[in-house]
Amino acid sequence: MGSDHMDRKENKDNRKAKRGAQGGGSMRKRADGTWEARYTVGRDPGTGKQIQKSVYGKTQTEVRKKLRQVTTEIDNGIYIESVKMMFGQWLDIWLKEYTGNLKPLTLKSYVTQIEKHIKPSLGAVKLQALNTPTIQAFYNKVHRGTNDTVGLSAKTIKNLHGVVHKALSQAMEIGYVKFNASDACKLPRVEKKEIKPLENDEMSAFLQAIQGHPYETIYLVDLFTGLRQSEILGLTWDCIDFDKRTIYVYRQLQKIQGVYQFLPLKNNKARTISPASTVMQALKAQRLRQSEWRLKAGAAWQPWEGNQLVFTNEIGGHLAHFTVYKHYKKIVRDLNIPDARFHDLRHTYAVASLQAGDDVKTVQENLGHHTAAFTLDQYGHVTERMKKESADRMEKFIREIRTE
Repeated sequence: MGSDHMDRKENKDNRKAKRGAQGGGSMRKRADGTWEARYTVGRDPGTGKQIQKSVYGKTQTEVRKKLRQVTTEIDNGIYIESVKMMFGQWLDIWLKEYTGNLKPLTLKSYVTQIEKHIKPSLGAVKLQALNTPTIQAFYNKVHRGTNDTVGLSAKTIKNLHGVVHKALSQAMEIGYVKFNASDACKLPRVEKKEIKPLENDEMSAFLQAIQGHPYETIYLVDLFTGLRQSEILGLTWDCIDFDKRTIYVYRQLQKIQGVYQFLPLKNNKARTISPASTVMQALKAQRLRQSEWRLKAGAAWQPWEGNQLVFTNEIGGHLAHFTVYKHYKKIVRDLNIPDARFHDLRHTYAVASLQAGDDVKTVQENLGHHTAAFTLDQYGHVTERMKKESADRMEKFIREIRTE
C-alpha cells in the first residue's frame, strides 16, 4: 500500500508540474530522476506536424529556468536550435556548399588557410561555443608564433579573419549561431609594403641584360605594359591587333592543383591597352620566331590544348610561371638588385607612366585596377613627388615672368 501511495503521489506531482510550468511547454520527471521540459519550435514544412525539443536538468527549478529562457527566445524571434557540430565540420560544409561563387584561386587559398591554420586551432571547438576571446586568442597566437613556428604576418592574419568571418556569417544567416563572434576581434595593423620600382639606371641595365635572352620579349612586354605575369603567359594571338596597335586582356593562365588552365582576371574586368610601338614590334618579332619554331618542329608542334599562345616553348606548349620567374631572379641578382620581384616590373611601368604625365584614370585602366582610388593609394608617393615637381616648374615660370 505504501508503494502504491508513493507512485500516486509522484504522478500527482508530475501532473502538477505540467500545469505549473512557466514559459509554456510541458515538464515531467523521468524514471532516472532527472527532469525534462518539452517545447514546440514550429512545424515540419513537409508533414505539418509540430517540431518538439527538450531541455533537461537535475531539478524542476533548473528545467523551468531553461524552459523559460527558450520560450522567451522563441517569442522574441531570437531562438537558435542547438547544433552539435564542431567548427571544423561546419567549415567543411561551408566550403562544399557555400563557396561555389568563388574563383578557383580564391577557393584554393581558403582551403589552404583552413587546413593549415584554422582547423588545427579551432576545428575541435563546438560551433555554438566558439566565442570572440577564443578567436582572438587564435589570431594572437599565430601572429606571435611559438618556439617552433614563425609568427604569421598581419596580412595573413587579416586573410585568416576573412575566412573565419565569412564562414560564421553564413552560419548566422541560416540560424546555426546567434551572432558572428569574429566581429569584435581586433586585428594587427597591416603595414603597407613599400613599392620598389626599378630606377632609371636599373631599368637601362635590365634592358641590356635581357637582350638575346629566351624570355626577353616577356620581360620587355611586362616592363612597358604593366601586365601581370599570368596575364602575359595567357595571351593568345587573337588578343593582339597589330593594325590597331592594341592588346586585349581578358583572362589569365594559372596553375591550380598542378594543372594549368585559363581563369578570369583578378577583378573580372577585361581591358584593352594601347602599348608603345616598341612593344608591338617586339610582339611581331615573337610571332616570326614562333613561326620558325613551328616549321622546325613539324608534327611535333603541339599547341597547348589547341590554344595559339603568344609565348610558348619551341613545340607550342605553355611556359611555366616558375621557370620564367627563376630566370628573372637570376638576371636581377647578376645586376646586384636581388630584392627585385617580378611584380616590380609592373610597378615600374606604373611609376614611369605617372611620371611621363599619364593621368591616374588612364594608368588605372591600363593596369586593370578596380578603381582609380586604389591606383592612387598604391602610387600616392609618386603623385606627391609629381606635385612638388609641378610646383617647382610653376616657381620657375613665375620668376621668368617677373624677369621679363
